[in-house]
Amino acid sequence: MKIIAVIPARYEASRFPAKLMQMLGEKTVITTTYQNVVETGLFDEVFVATDSEIIFDEIVKNGGKAVMTGQHETGSDRIAEAVQHIDCDIVINVQGDEPFLKLEPLQQLIEVFHNDENQEISLASLKIKLTEKEEIENPNNVKVITDNNGFALYFSRSVIPFHRETSYNVNYFKHIGVYAFRKHALIQFSKLEMKPLEISEKIECIRYLEYGMKIKMIETNFIGVGIDTPEDLEKARKLIK
Repeated sequence: MKIIAVIPARYEASRFPAKLMQMLGEKTVITTTYQNVVETGLFDEVFVATDSEIIFDEIVKNGGKAVMTGQHETGSDRIAEAVQHIDCDIVINVQGDEPFLKLEPLQQLIEVFHNDENQEISLASLKIKLTEKEEIENPNNVKVITDNNGFALYFSRSVIPFHRETSYNVNYFKHIGVYAFRKHALIQFSKLEMKPLEISEKIECIRYLEYGMKIKMIETNFIGVGIDTPEDLEKARKLIK
């Protein structure tokens, strides 16, 4: 299988505009993410897909590869445009605001497709256990629940599952926005109309569920810093130091 990584990068993020061009040590957030993905050595090619000339120029001047796209509502739609003429089997979507992603969780995602002999899995993604009440209730943390085989049942910014039966302990999992797609499933996704649940939650992978596709969730111990707010950026800067 030919496996590539694409990093969707939008300059005007709604919660934290220009966050990808903020400095982490001596490099920007987007350059740090790009170089870390390249250094895993897992991919035949790595691209940044962006509608911003600022981000495009930032990657190219640092020796990277970037593709200009039109404007899109979701990162997956942006990636679909970027890869439609690229020969590949599996596309890994790495969020531009996750600069500390490590080798092991990416390997876990790729392994899903090596083991999927019947090719029934359209998409694989990561989840990590949440234990702190504040983190569980934070709407910036997308929660996911799965069936007994690890396939996603639903994603939400709300607390799921609701803990009504307090005598029984339940686990909560955060969805980490790193996706691995079969290319044909990604192209199909981009042609599907947004439905009410995706629009309401603003969680793009709900579109797959609303159209009956299977999403395999892999539990990981990876702890990164997704940069959604200026406070997250300060956390990331402390990690760099």
